[in-house]
Order: sequence, then C-alpha cells, then structure tokens
Amino acid sequence: MMGLAVVFAVLGAVSNAVGTAFQRKAASTVDRGGGVRLLLALARRPAWSIGIAGVVGAAVFQALALINGPMALVQPLFILELPFALLLAVPLMHRRLPAEGWWAVGAVVAGLAVLLASAAPSGSREQASMARWIPVLALTLGAMAAAVLLARSASSPLLRAAALASAAAVGNALTAALLKSATGRLADAGLPAFLTAWQTYGFALTGVLALLLLENALQAGPLAASQPALTIGDAAVSLLLGVALFDESIRTGWWLLPEALGALLILWAVVRLTRVVPHLVDIVR
Repeated sequence: MMGLAVVFAVLGAVSNAVGTAFQRKAASTVDRGGGVRLLLALARRPAWSIGIAGVVGAAVFQALALINGPMALVQPLFILELPFALLLAVPLMHRRLPAEGWWAVGAVVAGLAVLLASAAPSGSREQASMARWIPVLALTLGAMAAAVLLARSASSPLLRAAALASAAAVGNALTAALLKSATGRLADAGLPAFLTAWQTYGFALTGVLALLLLENALQAGPLAASQPALTIGDAAVSLLLGVALFDESIRTGWWLLPEALGALLILWAVVRLTRVVPHLVDIVR
C-alpha cells in the first residue's frame, strides 16, 4: 500500500507541475484583473485549460495516494512538483536552465529522499473527530485570511506572490486532509456516505479557494517566488495536519538529525533555484 501511495503521489506531482506551468503561462498574458474576473479571462486561454487538466489529474492521483498512505508521506512528495514545474517551464518560456539550476534540482530530490527515508511516516486513521476538526479549520482558515491581508498591503510583487502562494499552500493542505477523510468514507461505506459527508463539500470549497489564490499568486509575481512557498508550505502544513487529525507519526530521537539535514538541503536547493532562475518564467509577450 505504501508503494502505491508513493507512485500515485509522484504522478500527482508531475500532473500538478504541468498544471502550474501552463497556468503560469496563461496568467502571464493577463495584464489586469483579479478574483473571479481573472478566472473568466483565463478560461479563454488554451494554456489555462491544459493547466486545469493537470490540476484535475493531480487531484485524482492525490486521492488515490491518500487512500493508500499517510498524509505525512504523500504530501511532502508533492515537493517534487517544484523541479518538475521548473523543467517544464524551460521549454514553455523559451529559457535555459543554468548548471546551478540542475544542481539545485538534484538537491531537492536528494533532500526529499533523505527526509522521507529518515522520517519513515507511518500510522494513519481515515477519520478525525469534530473536536479535532474545529481548531484545525479555525487555524488554517485564519492563516489563509492573514496571508491574503498581507498580500493586499504589500508593495513588492515577490512578497505578494509568496503570501498568496502561502495561502494557497495552506488551502491545499486543508483540501488534502478533507479529501483523505472523504475518500475514506467512500472506500468504507460507498458513494452515499461520500455524498453525505461534510468533508466532501469541504474539500470542494477549499480546493476552489486554493485554486483562486494560486491563480492570483501566479499573476502577482514570478514562479520563483510563488512555487517554493506553494510546495514547501503544502508539505509542512500537511505533515502537521496528518499528525493533528489522523494520528500519523514520524521517527524521532537521533533520526531528527538526518531529517533536519534533508530539510535543510531542500531549503538550500529552493533558495538556489530562486536565485539562479529569477527570470526563467518571464514570458516574452
């Protein structure tokens, strides 16, 4: 089951990378507008349609992965979306990835492998009580609102993109938690239980909200600002939600040392990527 979770999660990362890269290409062609108006403008662009297909495919793979494994394993694997998205952006945006970028991409993969091998996420239950859901919903929705307010008051495009992407990351993590619970009901009790579960409508709403935030983040600034915040934030918040909601666990003790080294390697690689490819996705109009 863990093997299937890994396979589906990697496929989801690839599909999500396709979605992000093509959505960024489409968003870069829209000069003005935000919110629903932005979505209406993007809907007329073929690149955005390809991006949405990638997002839908990623959701399917994500659901399959969450059925077969813990959030603490599945969601961090979506960090692979970052190197996949950059590799896809190279031909899309008619740019070349410098040698330092290739090293950074390799470091992301190596750091993730060290982190997950050391942490060995395990244990998971499909449902959580409302006593756990209520504070989680309050904290995650509150964090998203705070990030949006920060983006509205920021003058820097980089800060706006990072803040909106961070809000989208929290939304994605919350969506994953709700999706895991809803698909668990589907697997256990069938379609009627799935359709009557509040989590089903919860993940639909948070998923749309996260998508809207992502579209605005992609328009607000370069992918180098939004993508790291999106992928790393999603993984970190998802791990916390897995522990808080579904009693998932990771190895502690001396294992914390290689886990920290893996996390630092990922962080270094992401910072390098933001420095060596700052103009990678500046599309030529």
